[in-house]
Amino acid sequence: MTGSPGDGARPAHAGRAPSGAGQEAATIDQPLLQLRDIGKSFGPVQALSGVDLDIPAGQVTALVGDNGAGKSTLIKTIAGIWEPTGGQVVWRGRPVHFRSPRDATAAGIATVYQDLALCDNLDIVQNMLLGHEVRRHLLLDEVTMEQTAKQTLKDLRVVTVRNIRQPVGSLSGGQRQSVAVAKAVMLEAQLVIMDEPTAALGVSQTELVLDLIKRLSERGIAVLVVSHNLTDVFQVADRLAVLYLGQLVSVGPISDYDTASAVDLMTSGVSHRTRGENGPARTLDSGPEG
Repeated sequence: MTGSPGDGARPAHAGRAPSGAGQEAATIDQPLLQLRDIGKSFGPVQALSGVDLDIPAGQVTALVGDNGAGKSTLIKTIAGIWEPTGGQVVWRGRPVHFRSPRDATAAGIATVYQDLALCDNLDIVQNMLLGHEVRRHLLLDEVTMEQTAKQTLKDLRVVTVRNIRQPVGSLSGGQRQSVAVAKAVMLEAQLVIMDEPTAALGVSQTELVLDLIKRLSERGIAVLVVSHNLTDVFQVADRLAVLYLGQLVSVGPISDYDTASAVDLMTSGVSHRTRGENGPARTLDSGPEG
């Protein structure tokens, strides 16, 4: 959702965080999103500790880890659902505090959760513009809304949807993912976070979603994919980040890893099988295993 001009992420020092393209603070070589020493605790439980992660624009970063590793906590912290208890979030070169999902959305971060948050009883156009309806003389401008939704799907080369006025409840899993992602793109998201986007999908629908992720990166949009499916991860990701017991134990180009090293890191926090031009990919000590 978008807010009023007074809404949005707040820089750590004062004022408002910038949103939109072309901010002077963001340089070509600077990551779109930087997490520095991020921690999150729930009472005595330390869910995240000392997480340092860069998310570059135009690349797909895969975030993997075993159950309970902290993946959901991290993406919800980025998305503004939870505020970190420590550390700093830097967005487009500016320290920010996302106090709500509205702040993150206004800044240009969209999150597509596993349940997709779509309304099955509404059609595709209504879902894509829900909360952002176009009005003309106090009435909904159905023609403009339909043209906008149709053009967005066309730009993403989503060709499996034949009628954009059909209820979302009648779509396949892959088509529903396409609608959710298209909604994020239509709102000019610069970072799209996708939580288990291929879970419970068949082979053809999985390929549809993976192709969509690739097209997002081709458009210069950063994508953060949370997934348990390493086959999908190695097919689509440019970079890999591994969480273990709330700590980021390794991050690097996807070429530095294989399935065996990724599983090692996910299950024990260490691996001697990662590779890179200058030796192993960057790995960090992690608890008693490190």
